[in-house]
Amino acid sequence: MSLEPTTRGLTAVAGLQVGHYTDSRRPTGCTVILAPGGAVAGVDVRGASPGTRETELLSPLNAVEQVHAILLSGGSAFGLDAAGGVMRWLDERGFGVQLRRVATVGPQAGQPIRVPIVPAAILFDLWVGDPTIRPDAAAGYAACEAASADPPAQGNVGAGAGASVGKLFGIERAMKGGIGSAAVTVGGITVGALAAVNALGDVIDPATGAVVAGARSADGRSLLGSMRAILNGELPAPMRIGSATTLGVVATDAKLTKAEVNKIAQMAQDGLARSINPAHTMTDGDVVFALATGTREGRADLTLIGALAAEMLAEAVLRGVLTARGLAGDGLPDLPAVGDL
Repeated sequence: MSLEPTTRGLTAVAGLQVGHYTDSRRPTGCTVILAPGGAVAGVDVRGASPGTRETELLSPLNAVEQVHAILLSGGSAFGLDAAGGVMRWLDERGFGVQLRRVATVGPQAGQPIRVPIVPAAILFDLWVGDPTIRPDAAAGYAACEAASADPPAQGNVGAGAGASVGKLFGIERAMKGGIGSAAVTVGGITVGALAAVNALGDVIDPATGAVVAGARSADGRSLLGSMRAILNGELPAPMRIGSATTLGVVATDAKLTKAEVNKIAQMAQDGLARSINPAHTMTDGDVVFALATGTREGRADLTLIGALAAEMLAEAVLRGVLTARGLAGDGLPDLPAVGDL
């Protein structure tokens, strides 16, 4: 691309903060994207094994216009519990959809009732360490406490702590995934992305078409190239439903409608298709959220923003594996990182 993505990542979009919680007891965690001033939100679900919460509210047909947080979590469906902690954190600070009613009793008597809306999505990492340890409400709350507008940490953190990629030929031949983030400013509009990379398929560098991380050869020492192997007649191992998933958040500072941010989320899915092969499989629950903070004045070109969102999401996926560190030992599967091969 002609413009180099910034190292600041998703927080380059004004109005957003990112926080990670990483569980020290095993590699898992959650990542929260906070929009204290509110953001118009949309979503696009392409994987066949999604685990989500509050995504239906993001349809342009439904009533809620803005959200104050998005949660990405490990722990499979158990990890959706972490959204409760994000809700509590937002509620304590008065963020949420304001209802017409007021509280009649308790410490908030006479105050407007607000209900925080926290769309969330999860990925499967239960085969990395003790599966009884997974993100909960306390983890979601801690991620909010850690959130800031600083450049988000990448690699083995948050929802990417237990992530892996290249599982088509079994977890024993997979590699370490992680969290990645990127952003770019073009024509005064900033577009950013964050990805928790836990794909069934290989991660591809869109600039070269080369496999960067993914299934390894039988001896574990080199990259196999999953699709090349399949085309040569080597069939992949049977996989459990829901055993992968890449989660993404794309955002812009432009002013967009709810229908427009849903279109941005749809276009951004092309970034996953460029950087992961195969993507959107039966065992992936690929979900992309889109946010528009509206901090920038002026007319927005929807096609430009959607194209940039796809580019930044592909870059975020690539950074997710390039910044990851390998795992091994202590009952963990052998998951080398890119730098280990």
